[in-house]
Amino acid sequence: MSNPRATVEINAPLETVWAVMMDVDAYGEWNSFCFRADCPSPPAAGDPIKLHVRWANGKTQSSPERISEVTPPYDDQGTTRATLAYVYEGLPAKLGLVKGRRLQQLSQSPGGPTVYDTVEEFSGPLVALAGPGRVEEGFTRHANDLKRRAESQA
Repeated sequence: MSNPRATVEINAPLETVWAVMMDVDAYGEWNSFCFRADCPSPPAAGDPIKLHVRWANGKTQSSPERISEVTPPYDDQGTTRATLAYVYEGLPAKLGLVKGRRLQQLSQSPGGPTVYDTVEEFSGPLVALAGPGRVEEGFTRHANDLKRRAESQA
């Protein structure tokens, strides 16, 4: 597994889920994986963002990233979609050892739940050291926390 991912169905309007995702200042209130995000608010493409994550073992780490895409909700032939993506900018990326791009995509068909899908597209010779398994565990917690937060606000 070199591309960790998580998917969850959320019983809330896509616009509500998007609002929760974009309110990075509130991550500490609901997100057990990414417990803090330092970013100009609201996030915009080109902005730096520093993610502070808590691994399953309780250890924390910060990850410098740059937002590469912010596509707010739009209609795609009847399906509503939105995307938030960022690229890892830490020293391993600068050295070409571990590159990563995280995509967080939302979609909602008429009358259906919002589907949250996230994936980290890893590349480079030291991807195994980045711990794809622990990243996937964190993404799963993040997805489930997002579901709870958005459903409580719907």
